Amino acid sequence: MFHALMNLFSVCWKPFRRGTDDTGREGKEGLLWFRDVGKYGSGEFSMAVVQANQVLEDQSQIESGPLGTFVGIYDGHGGPEAARYTCDHLFRHLKAISAESRGIVTAETIERAFHQTEDGYTAHVSDLWSTRPQIANAGSCCLVGVIFQQTLFVANVGDSRVVLGRKVGNTGGMAAIQLSTEHNASLEEIRHELKELHPDDPQIVVLKHGVWRVKGIIQVSRSIGDVYMKQAQFNREPLAAKFRLPEPMNMPYMTANPTILSHRLQPNDSFLIFASDGLWEHLSNEKAVDIVNSNPHAGSAKRLIKAALHEAARKREMRYSDLRKIDKKVRRHFHDDISVIVLFLNHDLISRGTVLNSPLSIRSALDH
Repeated sequence: MFHALMNLFSVCWKPFRRGTDDTGREGKEGLLWFRDVGKYGSGEFSMAVVQANQVLEDQSQIESGPLGTFVGIYDGHGGPEAARYTCDHLFRHLKAISAESRGIVTAETIERAFHQTEDGYTAHVSDLWSTRPQIANAGSCCLVGVIFQQTLFVANVGDSRVVLGRKVGNTGGMAAIQLSTEHNASLEEIRHELKELHPDDPQIVVLKHGVWRVKGIIQVSRSIGDVYMKQAQFNREPLAAKFRLPEPMNMPYMTANPTILSHRLQPNDSFLIFASDGLWEHLSNEKAVDIVNSNPHAGSAKRLIKAALHEAARKREMRYSDLRKIDKKVRRHFHDDISVIVLFLNHDLISRGTVLNSPLSIRSALDH
């Protein structure tokens, strides 16, 4: 049994990789997996993830090739199923949809990929409803970045975040610019949006144990999955009673509609930090940008995660070395699963539209 568990653990932490890029160091430190540095179509990247839950609920990926560069951060909740499904299918949908448009990426093609992924997961839940109804309450935040030609598209549902590090003139300073819009009921504008969408429902957002939640259940208002909050057919037995709502569902309480931004990359745009909300719970945008800017490219993602863990330990009045000894599941009481991808922007490559000779495909966490 022990050897079987160890084999399972090693599989869960083996990263998925295709292509010929083997630069940089890849390794593990306890529950922390990292790829210190590698090359992608428009420069260098750094990637890392740390586990806190019994089963890792975060997924992340980088895809670089003829379609440009695609980054995905998928922060699961209620189980890993929705995040894994999104990681398996979203980029595939985007490739297929873009092929129909002669290989062009637009805000519309990205939005269609989100909706196809949502529809696919809903069908997946329906197929397994009688045997695994609990996956109806699994969902995933979904943060996507696509660099196509000289434009960056950012699409998001949930509360993961991407922050741009931009050089400030010739001062040597670096500004931190948040590019993503977050959908979390803790934000006043999101509560206002929900109340406008549900004017006849005074319980659409409820303050529970000091935290604002949609229907008193979940903090994020948009996601892939969470179909029990979107379709009445999944908000009934055999789903667990704590997820079932007493009143009829006349319209979805959550959506998978992404907020999409397009940004023309400028020569002073230096790097992008994509991360699940576990990082931003402990680091400000400015602190994260300063850490990346003040250190070598190699190890940037790992460095950000360690800074967040040091802060998590400090908040609990304990040493980082002691926090590292805490096993998964129990670790979740101190911090969340955290995924980070840092993209460094090489504008010579971006302006030439250069792509790698061999496509790059890297996925952290599960290899399946």
